[in-house]
Amino acid sequence: PGSLMSADPVAAPKPPALGAAGGEDGGMDRPQLSEALRNREVVLRAFVGADGRLASIPTKLIKRLVVLDFLAQDIEPGTHYREAEVNAILARRHDDHAALRRYLVDEGFMDRRDGTYWRTDAVAD
Repeated sequence: PGSLMSADPVAAPKPPALGAAGGEDGGMDRPQLSEALRNREVVLRAFVGADGRLASIPTKLIKRLVVLDFLAQDIEPGTHYREAEVNAILARRHDDHAALRRYLVDEGFMDRRDGTYWRTDAVAD
């Protein structure tokens, strides 16, 4: 449910792969998405209400990766979105859509270029 834009994701630079070294965790290796997803149901029960909205954004990276993967499922593969469209999609899940959008890009679930956003292949289908 976004508008198809003309930007080509193949030509866009790819974000660092999940599990790359460095970042906010003091230089330690970040957890792989597959590791984070082992406890997917437990994490989602803790952070997602019955209405599908996030109660809060996890501060622990491994839990945040699970939540981000859940949120990325709302983004259609192959569809390019304007920032306002991404914000509208994320606002259905949590009021701080800007933080969620940044996390999705920073953690490699989405990419962006020239004001256009799209889902990457880092999402577990």
